[in-house]
Amino acid sequence: MNAMKRSVLSVSRTAGRLTSARRVLPSFLIVGAQRCGTTSLYRALAQHPLLLKPVLHKGVHYFDIAYDRGPDWYRAHFPLTVGAALVRRRYGGRPLAFESSPYYLFHPLAGERIARDLPGVKLVVLVRDPVERAFSAHAHELARGFETEPSFEYAVELECARLAGAEEFLRAHPHAVHHSHRHHAYLARGRYAEQLDRLEPLFGRERILVVDSHRFFAHPQAVYEEVLDFLGVPPMGYPLFERYNGRPRPRPLPESLRQALMDHFEVYDTQLVRWLGGDPSWR
Repeated sequence: MNAMKRSVLSVSRTAGRLTSARRVLPSFLIVGAQRCGTTSLYRALAQHPLLLKPVLHKGVHYFDIAYDRGPDWYRAHFPLTVGAALVRRRYGGRPLAFESSPYYLFHPLAGERIARDLPGVKLVVLVRDPVERAFSAHAHELARGFETEPSFEYAVELECARLAGAEEFLRAHPHAVHHSHRHHAYLARGRYAEQLDRLEPLFGRERILVVDSHRFFAHPQAVYEEVLDFLGVPPMGYPLFERYNGRPRPRPLPESLRQALMDHFEVYDTQLVRWLGGDPSWR
C-alpha cells in the first residue's frame, strides 16, 4: 500500500470514528473459508442495491486481529444510517450492511466475539475441495511472502509443529496475532466441520448458510438466489459473476499426495453432509 493510499485510509477511518454512532452495523458476514471464493461472492452481493459493503475495504478483520481497536473503529467502516435510509426509500426494502473476512471462521475467538457484539447476525460460509484449498492457500501465502517454504508437501509436514499450541496462545493472549495460525494452516482450515460445529451453539443452525463454492461457480445464479433468500432480500436482477484472486500453479499437485490428503479429509467431508444437505461436490 503506497503512502497516499495509507493517508486516505487514515483520514477516512478518523472521520468514520467521529461519526460511528450514526453508522449501521452489518446484518451478515461472509466468514470464510479462505481461498473458497469469498471475494467472488462478496463482489457479486455488493452489486445488489440493498446490500451495503464497507466504505473502506472488503475485509475489516475486526473480530480476529483488530478486536482491540474497539467498536467505534469497527462501525467506522460501514455506511451512515442516513445513507441506508435513502437506499430504503429508493428501493423499498431494508438495506443490509455486510463485510467479508475469511479468517473469522478459523480464528478461535472470532465466533464468540461476533455472537456477543452482533446479536442476530447471519453468517455465510463457503467451502471447497479442501485439498485444492490447501494447495491454493500455499501458493497464495508464498506469493504474498508469508510462506518461506516453496514445497507444498514439506509445508504440510511442518504444519503440526507450526500450529502447536496456537489456539491456546490466542485464547491466553486475545489481542495477539499468531503468524502460522493465520498463514500456515493449510490442512486445519480445510477441516470445515470442526469450525462450523464451533459456531453452531453460538448462532444456531438457522443463521448459518454453507455454500459449496464449486456449485457457486458452476451455477452462480441459482446459488446467488439461495443466498438472497437466506438473507431475506428480494432479487433485483443478476450481477456480473466473475472469479477473483485466482493464482496460477507453478506445478501440478502430485497424485500420490492428492490421494493421501483426500484420505485425510474424508471423515471431515462426511461431517459436512448435514451442513450442505448432501455430499460435497468434490466427493
